[in-house]
Amino acid sequence: MYFKSRADAAGQLAQLIVPKYRYENCAVVALSDGGVVIASNIATQLHCVLMMLLTEQITLPGENSPVGSIDQSGGFTFNGMYSAGQLEEFESEYRNNIEQQKLEKIHSMNGLLGSGGIIDADLIRYHNVILVSDGLSSGLSLDAAASYLKPYKLEKLIVATPVASIGAVDRMHLLADEIFCLSVVENYINTNHYYEDNTLPPHETIVKTIKDIVLKWQ
Repeated sequence: MYFKSRADAAGQLAQLIVPKYRYENCAVVALSDGGVVIASNIATQLHCVLMMLLTEQITLPGENSPVGSIDQSGGFTFNGMYSAGQLEEFESEYRNNIEQQKLEKIHSMNGLLGSGGIIDADLIRYHNVILVSDGLSSGLSLDAAASYLKPYKLEKLIVATPVASIGAVDRMHLLADEIFCLSVVENYINTNHYYEDNTLPPHETIVKTIKDIVLKWQ
């Protein structure tokens, strides 16, 4: 399934989510800039806050899959595709490499976010938290997000995305209380592939969208 744009996909997702959660306590958390484009539509119609949770993958030489991911607060989540033995070997052999990447990527994420989008615990505790992505090639970002949110007592954890791989959907079923996914693809190419128009606003506009979401409530 292909979409004209992220805005088009956002409208389709909102039609499914908003009628069910319109009068519930919700918080929408986007997982990327593209996710914000979709999430802003949902948050606007739900009259709820919009925040951003960034994660970055940690990669190792010679490995096709990332060894794990790190979130904006420094929380690190290993890739569940690897066995415990493999992960121990990676930690032993590449410890300095992994730690250096962590520092660099935390610095990069904090620079991108600034003060607009940092997760506010008081705005997600006891709420239905809707994690929104513009496409999930794997479950790694979901694992990282679930790990980040674990200390907070949520009413529900909901995942919403226009498109996802089979592997990502499997992770959704394990991690989320409810799933909204418009298209499941067997051979996921890349997220941009599933949108005819891949134009994204500048990152500064994305951050402003998060800050100004209350002004757009409908």
